[in-house]
Amino acid sequence: MTLFEHDFVAAGSTEQPVGDTGRMLQMMTGYWVTQVVRTAAELRIADHLHVGGATPAEVAVAESLDPDSAFRFLRACASLGLAASTDGERFVSTPLLDTLRTDVPGSLRDLALWGGAESHWLPWGRLSDAIRTGTTQAEAALGAPFFDWLATVPGEAEVFTNAMTAMTRGLAHQLADVIDLEGAEVVVDVGGAGGNLVQTLMRRHPGLTGVALDLSHVGSEADASAAALGVTDRFTFVGGDFFDEVPSADVHLLKFVLHDWDDDACVRILRNCREALRPGGRVLVMELLVDKVGTPGLEPLMDLNMMALSTGRERSLDEFENLFERAGLTPARTMSSASRVSVLEAIPVQAAPQLVS
Repeated sequence: MTLFEHDFVAAGSTEQPVGDTGRMLQMMTGYWVTQVVRTAAELRIADHLHVGGATPAEVAVAESLDPDSAFRFLRACASLGLAASTDGERFVSTPLLDTLRTDVPGSLRDLALWGGAESHWLPWGRLSDAIRTGTTQAEAALGAPFFDWLATVPGEAEVFTNAMTAMTRGLAHQLADVIDLEGAEVVVDVGGAGGNLVQTLMRRHPGLTGVALDLSHVGSEADASAAALGVTDRFTFVGGDFFDEVPSADVHLLKFVLHDWDDDACVRILRNCREALRPGGRVLVMELLVDKVGTPGLEPLMDLNMMALSTGRERSLDEFENLFERAGLTPARTMSSASRVSVLEAIPVQAAPQLVS
C-alpha cells in the first residue's frame, strides 16, 4: 500500500482522515485546494452552477475553457464538496460553493482570489528563506517590497483591495458592536482602503463625519462604497500616506494596519495618530492577539503570512502595549468582538512623555 492509498483524504474533503499519516497528507496537499478554490472563484463557477446547474461544456463556452479540462476541474470540485453531480455529466452548486457567488452579501470570492494570487502565493513559497534570514521574502519573490509591487500591478492591487474590503465588510458590524464613539464627531479610518468600517459606523451614528485615509488609487472604491451605504454627504476620502500625516479626528481607527509593519514603523504611525488627535481623542487598534504557545487558532499562521509578505507580525497584548508606550499613548481598555479581532483603545499620555526611540 502506497502513502497515497494509506488513510488519505484530500484537504477540503467532508470526510475525516484517519491517523497521523492521513492528517499529514491532508496538510501536504492543502495548497492544491487553495488553487482549486481560487480557480473556482476566478471562473465564477458558483454563478454558473447556481441556477439549474451546468455541464462542463456549457461552463467551457461561458469561460472560454478547454472542455475536457473543464470536466476534470468540476470533477475535482465535486470531490471537495464544491459541486455535486448525480450523473457525472451535469454539475450543480452546493452551499459551500455558494459562498463564492458574486451576487450574495458577504461573498468570499474576493478573498478566495487573493488567497491564491501571485502576490500572496510566491512569497509563501519562500517561507523557509524568511525563517533562515528573518526577512520578508516579497522583494525576492516579486522584485519589490509588497506594497511597492502592488502599486505597479493594477490588477493585483485591485484583487488585494477588494479582498481587504470583503474582509472588512464581514467584520464591520461585529466591530461596530463594541466600538464606543460617545462624544466623537470626526472619525478617520487610517489605512482604511474603501472605508467600509468607518462608513458602517456612520450608518449607526447619523451625526458622525467619516474620513478614510489611504493611497490615492483606492479612492474611487471608497466613494462608491460610501454611495452604496448612503453616507456620501458625510464621508471624505483622503489620498495620502499615514507615515507622513494623518487627518485630525476625535477617533483614529487602525484595522489590520499595524500587523503589516515592524515595530519602528508602527510607532511612527501611532505617533502621527496621536499628534493629530483632537483634545480627548483616542486611537482604536483592531488586530488579532497572539495567545500562549500551543493555543489553536489563526493567529500563529497569520503571523507567518506577515513574515512571508511584509515586515510585520502578529502581536500579543503586551507587545501592543509596548508600541503604545513608545508612541506616547497609554492603553485604556481592550474589547473583544464576536470575531477573533480585538479592539485596543489607547489615549495620549497626559503629561508630555519622553518618547522611547
